Amino acid sequence: MAVSLNFQTSFCFKTLSIQRKPSLQRPLVPSQYICCSKHHVETTNLPFQRRSANWKPNIWDDDFIKNIKHGHKEEVYEMKGEVLKAEIRELLRNIYDDKGPLALLEFIDDIQKLGLGYIFHQDIKLSLTFLNEKNVIMDQSLHFTALYFRLFRQYGYNVSQDVFNLFKDPQGYFKCQDLKSIVSLYQASFAGSTNDVILEEAKIFAYQHLKNVKRDINHAYAELVAHEMDFPLHYRVPRLDCRWYIDIYSKKCDTNATLLEFAKLDYNKVQAAYQNGLIDMSKWSKELGLYKNLPFARDRVVECFLWSSFVVAEPQYKYARDGLCKLSVLVTVIDDIYDVYSTLDEAKCFTNAVERWDVEAIEELPDYMKLCFFALKNTINEMGYYILKEQGINVVPYLRKTWLDLCKAYLLEAQWFHTGYKPTLDEYLDNAWVSIGGYLAYFQCYVLMSPNITQDVVDYLESYPNFIRWSCLILRLNDDMGTSKDETERGDVLKSVQCYMHNNGANEEDARDYIRDMIDETWRKVNAELLVENPLPQSFIDVVVNFQKTSESMYRYGDGHGAQTDETKGKILSTLIVPLLIT
Repeated sequence: MAVSLNFQTSFCFKTLSIQRKPSLQRPLVPSQYICCSKHHVETTNLPFQRRSANWKPNIWDDDFIKNIKHGHKEEVYEMKGEVLKAEIRELLRNIYDDKGPLALLEFIDDIQKLGLGYIFHQDIKLSLTFLNEKNVIMDQSLHFTALYFRLFRQYGYNVSQDVFNLFKDPQGYFKCQDLKSIVSLYQASFAGSTNDVILEEAKIFAYQHLKNVKRDINHAYAELVAHEMDFPLHYRVPRLDCRWYIDIYSKKCDTNATLLEFAKLDYNKVQAAYQNGLIDMSKWSKELGLYKNLPFARDRVVECFLWSSFVVAEPQYKYARDGLCKLSVLVTVIDDIYDVYSTLDEAKCFTNAVERWDVEAIEELPDYMKLCFFALKNTINEMGYYILKEQGINVVPYLRKTWLDLCKAYLLEAQWFHTGYKPTLDEYLDNAWVSIGGYLAYFQCYVLMSPNITQDVVDYLESYPNFIRWSCLILRLNDDMGTSKDETERGDVLKSVQCYMHNNGANEEDARDYIRDMIDETWRKVNAELLVENPLPQSFIDVVVNFQKTSESMYRYGDGHGAQTDETKGKILSTLIVPLLIT
């Protein structure tokens, strides 16, 4: 059984706290109400006008994709890369003794921002453990304290917000005017959890100061400030941001040439791995035949692969990254079936087929749904076979259950649309955190990434822990912020923005502000959950957080998934297509 968040969306703007009590009983669309037969698909003789979302055709040509040439000389790069990697490890070991704790923290920060954190993860953990045991004095500078706080919180240390009281005057106001410290404070403020009031004060203080920064400062630093103001570090996609930071880092006066060279080499190496995956997924989607036979659906395999590259970013997880792309393709098509094309009876039949998962159920579907259902069933069974072969565990029942919960959530939204029902914001969110498909994606990523699937983790995920539920809510609300205007114009069911407007008589601007505040508050809830011990492997936690960041990026300026915007095209080119120039 799926679960209910039972959102009670009374929002206290003074404390930015959402007053909600999650409950673990979400009523599903009851199976007894889903009745299908070959003669029951249509309940009326009146002609049904199929809807169309008028999606733009795919702009990425198959021939263009399969002929991508990277020019990455793997053996040469590997040899050079190993030498550079050893030098960087040596620097990490010695930098504290040579230059002190601040230099060590700044070096770790640069490693992460340059996209190399996954390579030096264990080295960084050892360095932070060493610093923690040293009991470093925190009053060195606000820049040091903020950087220390952010990095240690990122690695699960529950550093107290009280460390920032050292930098307040007797009236309780922050007293720093140093630009570098203010940027660090602003970045650290987003690592706060729900009760970190000091960090909310810090965020307001830093934001106001950064707004008034004169642009005659160092060019690279001015660019960094502008970037931070536009899109805070805590919300940015690491794989996307590292390319931007490589350029910024090259302009710094204290650039480490070894680190910069290795970052460029590794970026191109990872991109080459992504390109191989993109070629494979383009071929897979063509052979699947959904786009050819279901022209009403979005053909977005390249955008789906961009999502999976942002989320499962580390190159060694190819099978999980490709699997997430396949899932995203299927979710996109099935979402279009429920949202746009199918009748309500057809939607019920498809949900019934997913629940039954047998041949007889398939025979009761209209032809276009048969193809889609076979594609879904075969893809899930293929993944299940791979995991059974590798680990001796049958995960197909679990994967089926996640798909059934998603389809039942889709069906409820279809019922709302076809009956003209306008849900309250609470009702909408109670279903929409499931219909976004986050839990389905998270569970699949865990079983495809983990070299040792454990029952403890499976049981934990099946309990719908707060970490997962809040994360799914962030995906949903970001999606709504980016897509709801277009969806409402074509007559879709109300999304969170419109639900708030309808419930409260608010205008769109106020509703968007309210939902944005909900997103920020939910991030703080996720931050709090990350400080609580759980059985989840760190690689999986990184995937969940990357999903949130990707939703921030893809929907920040509109529908970056379905509409094929110039913004998304730029991300695809920089992440998947165009390598860095190495001289």
